[in-house]
Amino acid sequence: TNFSNINYLTFIVILSSMISGIMGMNQTSMRKILAYSSINHISWMLTAMLFFEMIWIYYFIIYSIISFNIIIILNKLNIFHVSQLFSSINNYPILKFFFMLNFMSLGGLPPFLGFLPKWLTIQILIKMELFSLSLIIIIMTLITLFFYMRIITLGMIMNIDCNSTLKNSYMKQFNNIYLINFIILMSLILITILFNMY
Repeated sequence: TNFSNINYLTFIVILSSMISGIMGMNQTSMRKILAYSSINHISWMLTAMLFFEMIWIYYFIIYSIISFNIIIILNKLNIFHVSQLFSSINNYPILKFFFMLNFMSLGGLPPFLGFLPKWLTIQILIKMELFSLSLIIIIMTLITLFFYMRIITLGMIMNIDCNSTLKNSYMKQFNNIYLINFIILMSLILITILFNMY
């Protein structure tokens, strides 16, 4: 019974990773992109939950922090579609930079914080010789990373047109967001040091 449950959950993991990767490719709505991203991350969390319970807790905490950070920025600037993303954020180059880094972290791109739980999950799968499962979820994650990178590339090729008066008037309200982003970016280095210490 336990073996059949594992097979059933493994099937759900593969299905959810495939759906999120394929369905998220042509989306322009930020809500839908984040929704399909969540489905992909659920497949990773389920995988971690199947074989090592503590990793999925780390994964959930890290994913929640990164997602919360992105949602704050989107909510603050009333952004709902990719087309309005960088036209709204263009006046804040530091915020734009942090936003792009958060998306890379959400995609699990090393050396950002979002890579850590994926790396730990892959290590467990390799130790258990589940190579096919690890290969499938990695490939599907690369597809989701593609639509993250498309958003990031769009942001990089657009010119930064800073209105200094506007920027200074709104700079204070983003100070907390800058601080949270800085902590998130530095946290992978701190976690790596802690792993080597113990």
